[in-house]
Amino acid sequence: MNIFLTETDAAAAGASAGMPLFGLIIMYAVLFGALWFFFWRPQKKEQKRVAAMLSSLEVGDCVKTTGGFIGIVLDITDDTVIVEFGNNKNCRIPMEKSSIAVVEKPGEA
Repeated sequence: MNIFLTETDAAAAGASAGMPLFGLIIMYAVLFGALWFFFWRPQKKEQKRVAAMLSSLEVGDCVKTTGGFIGIVLDITDDTVIVEFGNNKNCRIPMEKSSIAVVEKPGEA
């Protein structure tokens, strides 16, 4: 092992020490890009789809809640809806719009 380094050896050692840092930055950039592409982008897309679905909600639409109940929308306010469940016309429950999972328009099959 040589204890004495020449100037060219020291310059080469300094240059090679900078390369792993550059590679590490590139690796983090690729990792961040993959996370955005596979996780955040689809989540934002789904949030936009749900927001559009809830904004097009109208009285008379058939809805399925996150709990699995299926009913007809009777009244809509800012963040709540009144839904009628079952054949008995007396079962009317107010619930939040966020608990609606699926909206089916009356004309759709």
